[in-house]
Amino acid sequence: MLEKIALVAAIILPLWNIPLIVRIIKRRSSDDISIFWALGIWTCFVLMAPDALRSSDLVWRVFNIVNLIFFSAVVIAVLAYRKNKNPK
Repeated sequence: MLEKIALVAAIILPLWNIPLIVRIIKRRSSDDISIFWALGIWTCFVLMAPDALRSSDLVWRVFNIVNLIFFSAVVIAVLAYRKNKNPK
């Protein structure tokens, strides 16, 4: 029972990235989000992915895969909607 609850949470938790992605797209700007923060978090997820993919723990594996997918979407949105503050 606890593993099922954890599995549901592992799927739902990364979905909280969707409002951030939607906000960036609606405003057509990601200037209030640090690129270093987004890329730092994403890099950590990428570095953890090999362990998660090898793990026999289904909850860890599912969480990592779903989180990597959704946070990759956040990073893409942050980079795509970044406005150049110093146009040349």
